Amino acid sequence: MSAGVSFEEVAPGAAITPLVKRPTNVQLFRFSAVTWNAHRIHYDTAYAHTEGYPDVLVQSHLHGCFLVQAVLDWAGPRARLRRFSWQNRRFALPGDVLTCSGKVTATEVHDTVGLVTCELEERNQDGELCAPGWATIELPRATVMGNDHGA
Repeated sequence: MSAGVSFEEVAPGAAITPLVKRPTNVQLFRFSAVTWNAHRIHYDTAYAHTEGYPDVLVQSHLHGCFLVQAVLDWAGPRARLRRFSWQNRRFALPGDVLTCSGKVTATEVHDTVGLVTCELEERNQDGELCAPGWATIELPRATVMGNDHGA
């Protein structure tokens, strides 16, 4: 995790530091267990084949978790997630290399914090879009943190 950024350091067009994930069968099994997802396509390869898939699938919510982790790792420990949404467009399999990245699309001052809106995306090793996402994060303002109080 990075030390993060302050609101004043961020501008539209700024890149979100890429996060690379390589899900494993064990991770998918565990994620299904902790989220009470009993659908066998996420942990039973033979069953996934009966539904026409080449292997077990990364859970849709795990794609979302990867995107959230990317934006919060970039923003740092002082950031707070205010809004998040994503869509699943393509399935991913264990061993796929999933790269989550994005960019800042807007910034807005709101009281003592700065709001940063980001477009995110998760792509596989072939460059195929698995999941686009959108996040709004709250960042503290440096002038408030430094007790400048707007003076």
